[in-house]
Amino acid sequence: MRDWITTETQATTEPATFAFDANTKIHALQTAIERVIKGKSETVKFALVALLAKGHLLIEDVPGIGKTTLSNALARALDLSFQRIQFTSDLLPSDVIGLSVYNQRSGNFEWKPGAIFSNIVLADEINRATPKTQSALLEAMAEEQVTVEGVSRPLPLPFMVIATQNPAEHHGTYPLPESQLDRFMMRLHIGYPQLDDERRILRDRESRNPLEFVRPVMSENDLLELQQRAAEVRVDDALVNYLLQIVELTRKSEMLELGISPRGTLALFRSAQALALIEGRDFCIADDIKRLVVPCFAHRIIVNSRTSSSKQKMREAEQILSDILQKISVPI
Repeated sequence: MRDWITTETQATTEPATFAFDANTKIHALQTAIERVIKGKSETVKFALVALLAKGHLLIEDVPGIGKTTLSNALARALDLSFQRIQFTSDLLPSDVIGLSVYNQRSGNFEWKPGAIFSNIVLADEINRATPKTQSALLEAMAEEQVTVEGVSRPLPLPFMVIATQNPAEHHGTYPLPESQLDRFMMRLHIGYPQLDDERRILRDRESRNPLEFVRPVMSENDLLELQQRAAEVRVDDALVNYLLQIVELTRKSEMLELGISPRGTLALFRSAQALALIEGRDFCIADDIKRLVVPCFAHRIIVNSRTSSSKQKMREAEQILSDILQKISVPI
């Protein structure tokens, strides 16, 4: 059975000056999500980075950590259309993007849009679907449109895919191909909560689900404005050169089969701009780039080792990126 849930909410706020408007709205959004996701401020912040940078987000971790909860909290805090697609082995590409259905009364084929036609799309457990169904997302994520039967149909803007996946070692999963991974701006891991945070989670859920208390704090126009502000954040030439040196070393490293693509370079550039905006600046610093190298690059590079498990390769990829950062002088 095809299983997706649609949730829509509404809210409006008035735009203000750069300093007040951006900081206040971003803080309200982060606070709303952290009411549900306890003790994971950095993870929540990076999720907002992907949102403001007009990117897509992949959240990978073991079951029960809060991947879907984080995605739901983000969607509920925005005044945008939201659809959840539960990826399963029998899900078809037409369930995702839509299809034309023959209407016997009119004698014509009518277009029935799929779940992808929404502002925020949660692709839950994306690696449980077959590669054929996974590939249905490629054009949508890269070009914000889908082409069916020779007709290209634009997706609503803003548009973001938030995908969750279990580690590849788990049963019933299909590894995402490199072309799919490269379309995700960032990959995040939530990790187990600290003892005090887990105690708060238990208390919060004694009587009701905290998600029920998450209300929209940002409208569509607010988000579009913040995305535009993020794109206007200044990045000095010295920082651009610093970023390109990191990318170049991934392409030359003997430990890697595949370095960073130009799409990956642009992902880190835009993410650094968004992080600067979230932290109240209209200019980037070197630390913005350093903090985002692993979440933006680790899922894009391929380690040479052929015997390691995917989890080991992930750790090796993160270590290789850390070593590369150590080799490059940080611009002052």
